[in-house]
Amino acid sequence: MALSTRASKLTTPDPFIPILSNNWHPTLNPSGYVNLAVAENYLMHSSLSEHVHAHLKVPPSAFTYGDFFKRSRTAMATFLTKHLKTVRPVEPRHVAVVSGCTSAVEHMAWAFADPGDLILLGRPYYGAFPGDATLRTGARLAFVDFGEDDPLGADCAKQYERRLLEARAKGEKVTGLLLCHPHNPLGRCYSREVLVRLLELCNKYKLHLISDEIYALSIFENKVDTQPPPTPFHSVLSIDPTGVIDPAFVHVLWGMSKDFGANGFRLGAIISQHNVDLMTTLGPAILLSSVSSLSEHVFANVLEDDAWVDGYIKENQRKLGACYESVATWAKDHDVVYAPGANAGFFIWADLGRTYLKHQDDPDAIKPEHLDEAVMNALLRRKVLLASGVRFGSEKPGWFRIVFSHDVEYLNKGLGRVIAAVTSPGA
Repeated sequence: MALSTRASKLTTPDPFIPILSNNWHPTLNPSGYVNLAVAENYLMHSSLSEHVHAHLKVPPSAFTYGDFFKRSRTAMATFLTKHLKTVRPVEPRHVAVVSGCTSAVEHMAWAFADPGDLILLGRPYYGAFPGDATLRTGARLAFVDFGEDDPLGADCAKQYERRLLEARAKGEKVTGLLLCHPHNPLGRCYSREVLVRLLELCNKYKLHLISDEIYALSIFENKVDTQPPPTPFHSVLSIDPTGVIDPAFVHVLWGMSKDFGANGFRLGAIISQHNVDLMTTLGPAILLSSVSSLSEHVFANVLEDDAWVDGYIKENQRKLGACYESVATWAKDHDVVYAPGANAGFFIWADLGRTYLKHQDDPDAIKPEHLDEAVMNALLRRKVLLASGVRFGSEKPGWFRIVFSHDVEYLNKGLGRVIAAVTSPGA
């Protein structure tokens, strides 16, 4: 049966799907793969499950179309005002509820970029952003290289501007700048000063700044790295836009997937406080990615329980810090180079390619462009799955993202397989 041209491009199955469904378990599936690739937080599932079941009294309204997510918008507005420390209180009318941040990114690209228009995205980037922003919208991404500069550093705005001017010189239209803040895969936060520079840049060129803050509360104390010192998190909405940017160009994305370890509930939000046209046009568009009223009910129960949420966030951050300390210590003990200074997210960015080459009989035989593939094959032979830097637009070969938000047994099993894979001669 004939498919559309755009659909035909997607007929090749993802080779990692069978691996993702073959998850290691010490007794139920000891021959499976340890998955340290997908950014899911397993640390607080028992706590969340207990709360959900204790309050799961489904009202009859959950069986209907409901009131277009009025309750969840109100709960999110109150929650985000408090925890993002917003300059202006978030109101329900500032919030559009969607089925996760994947849908939110797509809606932003659809709203701000006509087919062929460009959105700036710095390397390395969250690996799903390209598909989220372009697959169905026709928008394109203008990837920004930083060379030896810090992608989150004081001069990063200059690199974004350089890339923008390159595009304009070719007659291309740039309409937005997409940030992952806190950053995935680097696990760091943009400083307030850098955010102001990026806001000023967007104001200068009338670009929409889209700040994906899905890890906003997954912040932890880094007790391992002293240099560079970790940067505290500041939401874009906590910065007074007066004299910096027209606030109609400022938009934040957030969801329950990461901070509440609930990827499967598919509940996210677009927050735009000063763009009435955007929020109006999203009205009919978000019907294509609407949220189950059951998910809305479950998480309105959670977000409205202020005292419980405060305790949950505090304990989650404590556990994330302990996991980071464990995996960073593992890296140091095994002479694995990693990007220091992380204090957010569930992952560490590690140069496994360097370790792998040290243990090869003929490292010069492996070309840089083939290094990621060689390391990935070695990992898969040891039945451990990581996210390769190739999928994150890494400027340098050999870097991989290791997710550490697992219980101790699972994480240690995975790390053991990783180090065995990259230190075995001829692997």
